Amino acid sequence: MSMNAFTRLALGVGLALGTIGSAQAAEEDTRIGFIVKKPEQAWFINEQEAATQVGEEQGFRVVRLGGEDGQEVLSAIDNLNSQGAQGFVICPPDVRLGPAIMNRANQYGMKVITVDDRFVGSDGEPMEAVPHLGMSGYKIGQQVGEALAAEMEARGWDPQEVAALRITNNELPTAKERTDGATDALLEWGFPEANVFDAPQQNTDTSSAFSAASPVISQRGDFEHWIIYALNEESVLGGVRATEQYGLSAEDVIGVGINGSGAAFAEFSRSNPTGFHGTVAVSSTQHGRQTAESLYRWISEGEEPPANTETSGTLMTRDNWQDVRAELGL
Repeated sequence: MSMNAFTRLALGVGLALGTIGSAQAAEEDTRIGFIVKKPEQAWFINEQEAATQVGEEQGFRVVRLGGEDGQEVLSAIDNLNSQGAQGFVICPPDVRLGPAIMNRANQYGMKVITVDDRFVGSDGEPMEAVPHLGMSGYKIGQQVGEALAAEMEARGWDPQEVAALRITNNELPTAKERTDGATDALLEWGFPEANVFDAPQQNTDTSSAFSAASPVISQRGDFEHWIIYALNEESVLGGVRATEQYGLSAEDVIGVGINGSGAAFAEFSRSNPTGFHGTVAVSSTQHGRQTAESLYRWISEGEEPPANTETSGTLMTRDNWQDVRAELGL
């Protein structure tokens, strides 16, 4: 081989290796954010941990942040930009913040995927241009209503003598979809609408649900049997704790939540059953993995995710919770 040919070959190999090295460096430098509205809740802990894990597996970094109000979210986006993030997954504290969040993200050229709660525009309609992964709130709610009805039948309760505690958060469209779905399923089964009592909560946690539920139960002492539903299991647990405060036994209460997270696992692990009958479990782990992976592919390969992806739920009770947990990877 002549010296010129050898030089050309060496140069070609060097360029090829340099290209591979640059590609690997670019891959390793990919960084995304994962912003959640309640970073202390088990559901969001699972999501962020799952996103971090898939990032470690596929070679990108995940920055985990909380955003419990609009200002915190905008600050989190600024933080991500300073760290060189190319996009973020977010469960917003208020879906109406969508336009403001997207305005800030677009300023920085960031790609955005919403998880669990979907942005709505100034017209009150979902922002179709922002990819979303979540559950069908209404269908999940119907599963809750069906589970409540089945357990009332199993206990031989007369629905005319049962009170339904509907813990509401109608400011959050996802929450309203869930409680509406449960209510419609109950009414279709034959539950009397007059026996449905609202308890509006200020937040989405156990303490705010307890505060909302307590006066309603106190005012309806003529009912011996209660069913409880809400947007998540933490809120249902707040209602269950309120029934315990007023002396109702576990046999007189049927609470069914939504999510399938640590709050439910702890309740099912108690030595004595409580009024928390079950929860419609959805894989928060899969939500975290899928959204993080989809955002990474969008950034690295230009593959835009579907506009809207909906997941389904599985009823988890004290009898089957460990099997369902393993099946869903929770």
